[in-house]
Amino acid sequence: MNGHDITNLGYREGPLTGHALRVAKRLQRDGMSETEILQLLADVLANPLSYAGDPRLTGLPAALIEEKNRPYYVPRDTPAPYQIWGEGLEEGALAQMRNAANLPVSVRGALMPDAHQGYGLPIGGVLATENSVIPYAVGVDIACRMKLSVLDIPAERLESMRQQLANVLRRETQFGTGATLKRKEEHEVLDADWNITPLIRKIRAEKAHGQLGTSGSGNHFVEFGILTLPADDLGLKAGQYLAVLSHSGSRGAGAMIAGHYSKLAMTLHPELPPELRYLAWLDLDTEPGQEYMAAMNLMGQYAAANHAVIHRKIARALGAKVLAGVENHHNFAWREKHDGRDLIVHRKGATPAGAGVLGVIPGSMAAPGFVVRGKGVGASLNSASHGAGRKMSRTQAKNSFRWAGIRPLLEAAGVQLLSAGIDENPLAYKDIEQVMAQQADLVDIVARFDPKIVRMADEGERPED
Repeated sequence: MNGHDITNLGYREGPLTGHALRVAKRLQRDGMSETEILQLLADVLANPLSYAGDPRLTGLPAALIEEKNRPYYVPRDTPAPYQIWGEGLEEGALAQMRNAANLPVSVRGALMPDAHQGYGLPIGGVLATENSVIPYAVGVDIACRMKLSVLDIPAERLESMRQQLANVLRRETQFGTGATLKRKEEHEVLDADWNITPLIRKIRAEKAHGQLGTSGSGNHFVEFGILTLPADDLGLKAGQYLAVLSHSGSRGAGAMIAGHYSKLAMTLHPELPPELRYLAWLDLDTEPGQEYMAAMNLMGQYAAANHAVIHRKIARALGAKVLAGVENHHNFAWREKHDGRDLIVHRKGATPAGAGVLGVIPGSMAAPGFVVRGKGVGASLNSASHGAGRKMSRTQAKNSFRWAGIRPLLEAAGVQLLSAGIDENPLAYKDIEQVMAQQADLVDIVARFDPKIVRMADEGERPED
């Protein structure tokens, strides 16, 4: 008698088969025939509760009862449909999108031209699910966000004000893992409902207030640049403007929430195979799912407040007024209706691009970014890229480049770099012009932003993105 005889009865391959085979061998030694043993094991499988007290079976009925109550992964017959924008995307990102399409809760997805490998869902991945949210498909930096403010300072004054502008960035911005402000800032977000769970209350007390108005590490930045508006739009006349652009998210507060609920989701779905583990979901009709959605939306408010404080401080330091602005999340899960269905649309490193919706898609420290207006393309789930996208890993960039070779590129672009890690140099990123061309069907370009004075986290900071 062997394992095939056991699995032919309907026992699932794995520990249960081994357990049943050991029972069979013991019964065989006790004189029971193979036919009788197989019939008994079939009866136990069909009704384990009836055999729960049988000492001959050494716990096999209890193991079967536990196994029946344990969820297990059933592969889909066909993957959820998804469409890809862009060319030559790395295999890691493509594999992660294929995995996401095999989730039982997935409805459809899209992959943006800036896509690269992340955790669970690739960065640049969009995934619609039904009645469920995937913490790792939102990302660790919940509600990572772009914000552009157009100032009333004439663009032609940038050169004469370079030193002043650089000093303002040094004085009014704070970067880095765990960075806090010595003098805490105030914002109405601190009066929002932080009583969702004891963890959220703790986060408000220990993280949120001190880090309000700070930026993270990795690809987070605050920079001055020139906004070129070809035609009247954004409530402005066509022309060039001095503007400030920032990129960061919910800081340590969001990271703690992401860590807690990602682990919880994985605990609740032990049946998932290794390649799907980071795509574990929370059902929205359960308490954990409702808690996460409430916490995620709170982090959306908090990330927006971080940017508001940064821009407020900069404008105040310059004595400037804000003429216009554009902002958007790109690590978030939205409740949306698509094809007549109520879905949760995860955009992990993807910009909302519904019809008429404004957003900001940055390039790199030496390449332009763009203000865009969405076209509302259903196949992309109303999405576009969130930037140029990395073309190599941080480790590869650190091993491949030195600042001596990068500075001429910055000088040619007229960029003054105040601080950054070498892994954020422009050659570590894809060509933003090509990326924009590959998604011309998703967005219209409204304006161009050229960075001129850039501040990021210091060299050596652990990335948070």
